[in-house]
Amino acid sequence: MKTPKVKICGITREEDARACLVAGAQWIGINLYEPSPRSVSLLRAEELFKALPLGMRVLVDVAPDLDKLESCRLAGFDVFQLHFNLDLSAEIIRAWSELVGRKNLWLAPKLPPQEAFPVNLLEFSDTIVLDAYAKDAFGGTGRTGNWHLFKGLKLAHPDTNWVLAGGLKPDNLLEAVRSTGAEIVDLNSGIETGPGIKDPVLLQSAFDILL
Repeated sequence: MKTPKVKICGITREEDARACLVAGAQWIGINLYEPSPRSVSLLRAEELFKALPLGMRVLVDVAPDLDKLESCRLAGFDVFQLHFNLDLSAEIIRAWSELVGRKNLWLAPKLPPQEAFPVNLLEFSDTIVLDAYAKDAFGGTGRTGNWHLFKGLKLAHPDTNWVLAGGLKPDNLLEAVRSTGAEIVDLNSGIETGPGIKDPVLLQSAFDILL
């Protein structure tokens, strides 16, 4: 099994950011979506940047307008993980891609169980995040995603970077990677003691499992 790269999402504290770096995370996600219990302000994000090297800072937001996205880009985010409902217009997604660049844009469509994956999204981004579906939330719910769907999409579109998210924790991480072939995993609530508060023991355990 190839060791997957790891993104840790929902960082709110410098000590957690530093622990993620020591453990071996490749990306650190900071949530600016205000309804989320892990949300921080852009000003707070800029403070957290001091603990994070360039290239690792991931904005996590839900359907931001272009002004907000540009503010985040100028503030120092490197990667832009944007969640959205499937009825969002392709013109908006195209504008995101043009603003930050398709290699820096991680698209995270909210995909109901009965819906087919919209393959037109691959036109705008090199990276797709498949998170667990929740009617009233965008990620961070602790629910497990659709591993079968993930594996099928990864096999069908091997030139795309597929990020497995949703309910991943030390107890199921190895099974998830083996079942899906995921090369990038996104950890959040499964290594927390509370929203935005990472548990150093669970964090290190997750990385130990993947080695």
